[in-house]
Amino acid sequence: MALTIHDIKRIAHLARIEINDSEADKTLNKITGILTLIEEMEAVNTTGIIPMSHSQDVVQRLREDVVTATNQRETFQKNAPTVGSGLYLVPQVIE
Repeated sequence: MALTIHDIKRIAHLARIEINDSEADKTLNKITGILTLIEEMEAVNTTGIIPMSHSQDVVQRLREDVVTATNQRETFQKNAPTVGSGLYLVPQVIE
């Protein structure tokens, strides 16, 4: 995909970025380089290659999912102004 200076200026206009001819030329060169690199990467045959989530074969150490805290609902709800059926009751805000 080849871009032109006109394309760069139009993109800058749409993004509400003020750009002069010199900056537009530099931006065109950078974006063209990026697009060229993408085209080169797309040309590589990746058939049969399994995608990987990490560059190294590492495993995350996980701890057991065990409950360590006790249920203190009643203790906490003693401070609440209004409680019902184990829930905090608040004034209705939206009708």
